[in-house]
Amino acid sequence: MDIAYLGGIVAGVIMVIFGIVSSGGVAALGNFVDVPSIIITIGGSLTSVMASNKMADFTGGFGGIGLAMKEPAGTDPTAVIKSVIDMANVARKEGLLALEESANSIEDEFLKKGIMLVVDGTDADLVRAILETDIDSMEARHKVKKHFFEKWGEMGPAWGMIGTLIGLVNMLKNLSDFSTIGPNMAVALLTTLYGSLIANWLCAPTAEKLSVDNDLEVTYKTIAVEGLLSIQAGENPHVIEEKLKTFLPPKARESVGGEEGGGEG
Repeated sequence: MDIAYLGGIVAGVIMVIFGIVSSGGVAALGNFVDVPSIIITIGGSLTSVMASNKMADFTGGFGGIGLAMKEPAGTDPTAVIKSVIDMANVARKEGLLALEESANSIEDEFLKKGIMLVVDGTDADLVRAILETDIDSMEARHKVKKHFFEKWGEMGPAWGMIGTLIGLVNMLKNLSDFSTIGPNMAVALLTTLYGSLIANWLCAPTAEKLSVDNDLEVTYKTIAVEGLLSIQAGENPHVIEEKLKTFLPPKARESVGGEEGGGEG
């Protein structure tokens, strides 16, 4: 569970409720609930998202919230560097074929596939092409879910404004009772509020979190690719370690091997 994402989403709700209650009391919460406004804003914005996607991508897009809540597996660069260095030492002492046994104990399917390609004697250029295609496909899948929330965040405020205009038209068409102008205006503005919440509380943070997780996975897998190709090329484990540590910020390099990092990061 990613505490930062979940904590931010929950804290956002708390901040909004605090703002309402602090100025109008608990009873004021009822002023911010209007079913027609919810239907127009949330329902309307989701229809635009649906029209912008294939149905499978639309229905699957909601799963992005679950992905954002999870701590993505296979994204610790120091862990993959250590694994690669261990395998490099095995390959140097016992040969590449000895890595097949090591692959059986590895849970990461991407790393396992790369090891088996190397063990099978696949040409280095082909190994790189296969693994980089895997990375590209992963990014394409992630992009679909990110696009879902980017589009929803774009459409939320737009449909909020549509709801507000509908409310204003209805209000202006019935000005015979001036005492209703204030309440009707308040209801009309609720759709704008709902649209802003959709965009800034839910969609923008979720899309950005999915982007961050994607970048972490790409870095992890890029390190794995470079490490496996270095093992296949028969490079010295120490050289491989130094090469892969360049992917890390200087302070993080200290946790890999025995070398100390330096500089600012």
